[in-house]
Amino acid sequence: MQVDAQPSNATAREAAMADLIAAFGSERIVTGRDIRNRHGTDESYHPTVAPDAVFFARSTEEVSQAVTICAKHKWPVIPFGVGTSLEGGVAALRGGLSVDVSEMNKILAVNAEDLDVRVQAGVTRKQLNEYLRDTGLMFPIDPGADASIGGMCATRASGTNAVRYGTMRDNVLSLTVVMADGRVVKTARRAKKSAAGYDLTRLFVGSEGTLGVITEIQLKVYGIPEAISSAVVQFDDLESAVNTCVLTIQSGVPVARMELLDDSQMGACISYSKLEGYTARPTLFFEFHGSETGVVEQAETVQGIAAEFGGTDFKWATKAEDRNKLWEARHNAFYAALSLRPGAKGWPTDVCVPISRLAECITETKKDLAETGLLAPLVGHVGDGNFHLVYVIDPESQDEMNRAKEHADRMVLRALSMDGTCTGEHGVGYGKMEFLAAELPEAIPVMRAVKQALDPDNIMNPGKLFRMN
Repeated sequence: MQVDAQPSNATAREAAMADLIAAFGSERIVTGRDIRNRHGTDESYHPTVAPDAVFFARSTEEVSQAVTICAKHKWPVIPFGVGTSLEGGVAALRGGLSVDVSEMNKILAVNAEDLDVRVQAGVTRKQLNEYLRDTGLMFPIDPGADASIGGMCATRASGTNAVRYGTMRDNVLSLTVVMADGRVVKTARRAKKSAAGYDLTRLFVGSEGTLGVITEIQLKVYGIPEAISSAVVQFDDLESAVNTCVLTIQSGVPVARMELLDDSQMGACISYSKLEGYTARPTLFFEFHGSETGVVEQAETVQGIAAEFGGTDFKWATKAEDRNKLWEARHNAFYAALSLRPGAKGWPTDVCVPISRLAECITETKKDLAETGLLAPLVGHVGDGNFHLVYVIDPESQDEMNRAKEHADRMVLRALSMDGTCTGEHGVGYGKMEFLAAELPEAIPVMRAVKQALDPDNIMNPGKLFRMN
């Protein structure tokens, strides 16, 4: 894949590096090739585009100081969490400084009575939930990877629990952000709602590092449910599984998780995660949260709906170890897919459509896929109308790469024709820039104006989301 990458201005680079070393010492401004390459690589098929240097920040003040220096010399800044993004979001397309916030990993406050917490951007979701466990609280947004909270904000992440708890957009109360000129801005207070001014919090949630560096986050948290139960049901065809999802949502059942795996993905998960008692058929994983009686009622309702569409072998998992095994298998779906073709690479992509169009979109996508001859297991957060393909391909084969790209393009255009979106949760990065322009053509000039106003020299993660000219 060709990348529109350009080296940073040599004069700006040398001047910025000299000032950064003077401010933080040469040992803090890392230029080793391996570390730079790691910071120019995410979990996707996109090629590595390394920054010129990496700075491991330890506080908001340090981020502010580093960004101020870069702004002085008009040298690019690329925020970095743990590198689990999927559309090239961390690639240093114009060189510059990767600001790594992984050492900013403190949980600053837990306000149990108000159900909110304040964390630094480098805290990961697993770290946060481990810390919260003894308080009876949880943070439910679960994109699968152990992503940093700052990165989850930047990409507007969601995941398996979004059908009940929403996405990062719905669960961030306030942000502390270092702007492109080094200023530090707090976007809101702790109140659960506010009608005061522009909603700057949501402006930065999903901005993918193009407007500033997120350094602290005030998050909603939730009480751990009294009862949790999981269930698995299998179907003879994919359309019946999808229709079960749609009717479950339309019936108002408050499922916490509802995940779809096609026959290829389920077979991979059975083999990779050693799941016993299942066959390689279209499968739904459910999780129910609530009171003991509420969970039973939810599960029985869903079992009845599934039976209407031919769902069989409805299996319960009430023990924590059994539930964990199921969801670990779901979270490892990407690696399970790769195991179907050892030595191949994964090209994950996603779209999201209104649930009334979900069955149609998946059916047409799968029919189109069969005609390509490609291996691409399907998984989906189908309660939200969001599904993913992982093309398992040989990146050295230009023919396979071309076929995958052509199919992925058709899938996105199909979703857009159904009033859907080019990405439900992976983000745009530079991999889906053309589709953002097709999805929101009238909005791109507005976004460009916001970017120009907040980052006039285009130093914040340049080359992402949309072109500036």
